[in-house]
Amino acid sequence: MSRRPVDLLVLGAGVLGAALAYHLAQRSVGSVAVYDPRPAGAGASGRAAGIVSLQLWSRWDVDVVRASADAYARRAGRDPTIGFRRNGFVRIASSPDSEAALAPAYERWTEWGVRCRRVAPADLGSVAPSVRPDGVRLAIYSPDDAVVTPSALVDSYLAEAERLGVELLVGRPGEIARSAERFELVRSGEEPRRARAVAVAAGAWSKRLLATLGAPLPLAPYRTQAALLSPRPPVPEATASIHDLDQDVYARPEAAGRLLAGDGTDRVECDPDGVAPGSDPEFLAHLARSFGERCPPWASAELVRSWAGVCTATPDRRPIVGEVVPGLYVLTGFNGFGVMRADGAAARLVDVIAANGRPSSSEEAALAPVAPGRFPPSFPPFAPKPGFTVEPGDVARF
Repeated sequence: MSRRPVDLLVLGAGVLGAALAYHLAQRSVGSVAVYDPRPAGAGASGRAAGIVSLQLWSRWDVDVVRASADAYARRAGRDPTIGFRRNGFVRIASSPDSEAALAPAYERWTEWGVRCRRVAPADLGSVAPSVRPDGVRLAIYSPDDAVVTPSALVDSYLAEAERLGVELLVGRPGEIARSAERFELVRSGEEPRRARAVAVAAGAWSKRLLATLGAPLPLAPYRTQAALLSPRPPVPEATASIHDLDQDVYARPEAAGRLLAGDGTDRVECDPDGVAPGSDPEFLAHLARSFGERCPPWASAELVRSWAGVCTATPDRRPIVGEVVPGLYVLTGFNGFGVMRADGAAARLVDVIAANGRPSSSEEAALAPVAPGRFPPSFPPFAPKPGFTVEPGDVARF
């Protein structure tokens, strides 16, 4: 006898798919399974920085990340392994242009209820002791911003989802297909698994999956790089994460006095299966030069390891979340910042899924800025754009 179809099959076992599966199970939205041909968290989630900041460029982002941060804080109370802590975040502008971008962003953040304040250059040492204040024109500090360990967050979501009855189908490749009435997952040596609905939350592989399912969307996978460093003296865990707008370098404290650092977006689309896992020498040299100018104690830090990952861009830098066609949902295109948005975005999508085709006006409004239908059926190729910016609009300098 063939197995009964699941009500919803989540494609992707990274932080977005894991958060979605958890919320679906918690809301009792039918039977749920999660499929990923790779181990859970093996994509971008396992290589992410895990910064959770409200210093963002759109009100939708701020609301969603605030909800995510609160959810992570609650989860940390029952699962401290996720490493969530509110260490704060400081953004630094050293040129007239970056100052001109950061100053109005600060006004928007305060208007949106983000708790943040200006920090005089001479006082930067109180939140980020290694930052050299010379040449800093403006610095904005958010004390409630946080960090989390993305791989542990994935494990936590999936473990709880599994306890709630979600079936995990991870670590073995298969093929997904769509017919007129259902979706089907075929894996070697197993009978096909049928699903009444599918949610694509597969990060950089979402573009390919959506095309296979006959519902292409404008997505562009792109390469990112990061490194784990061991500075001397060690970095206190209470140190604020930083983002230098002019260097486009970010850094956050890690356990054991270490530092995780990265440098933004590679603005060329890539094949997610063809990206080498290691970093480039030029990337490490850029980190050293940038730290030499702004954080001298970190410039000579020992390299523990470095890596590359693949994130997913959209033409307007906003994610794509919602129903594409009946029975096919999407949660992708987070421009490298899926971890900080995962819980809030997944919860909003589950509100729509649970409505079974009849979402309320407020549920529709909650996803309107990121709805798939904002794009025309045919969209030209585009270059990835930076996602961790302070300026609104489709094109941002900082």
